[in-house]
Amino acid sequence: MSNICTIAWVHGVVQGVGFRYSTQREALKLGLTGYARNMDDGSVEVVACGEAGQVEAMVLWLKAGGPRSARVDNVLTEPHQPGREYVNFSIRY
Repeated sequence: MSNICTIAWVHGVVQGVGFRYSTQREALKLGLTGYARNMDDGSVEVVACGEAGQVEAMVLWLKAGGPRSARVDNVLTEPHQPGREYVNFSIRY
């Protein structure tokens, strides 16, 4: 399979509830690279790179609501062409 990257913006109650950490744990479980970071508008931005099936599994996990402490109202995604390769899945501040 080919490697792809997707960028997602997750809206709802997703800051202050451990969302980035749960996303990192899920990404590592799926073997993905990229990052999760809080945005100024209250959303979380997630870049997920890896095999297409694993990236899709991450997007489905995000749309399903992520961790139980979060409430996801909307997930917007689009293909992403990173300017560099990611070596792991990090939490950005």
